[in-house]
Amino acid sequence: MDKLSDQDIEKRILRFPDWEYYDNALHAEFEFENFKDCFSAMSRIAFECEALNHHPNWSNVYNVLTISLSTHDANGITEKDFKLAEAIENIVEPEDE
Repeated sequence: MDKLSDQDIEKRILRFPDWEYYDNALHAEFEFENFKDCFSAMSRIAFECEALNHHPNWSNVYNVLTISLSTHDANGITEKDFKLAEAIENIVEPEDE
């Protein structure tokens, strides 16, 4: 998968207001009501990661989930990172039905 240019990344990230681009990665932090809700979201995200065969650098402290996405094989951001960011967004902030 090809690494995206900084210009492509800056344009694409506009669709993801919870995410920032710095240090050659996409970064986001999500706060939940409690640890159980945070861990539940992490579990759902893990299934998406497996389906996409793409895995984040992430950490969790109580009710806060911190995520960093980059494609190590490409040494930067690729389409895979944006696909996973979109899947994560749909899990942590589902659209109202």
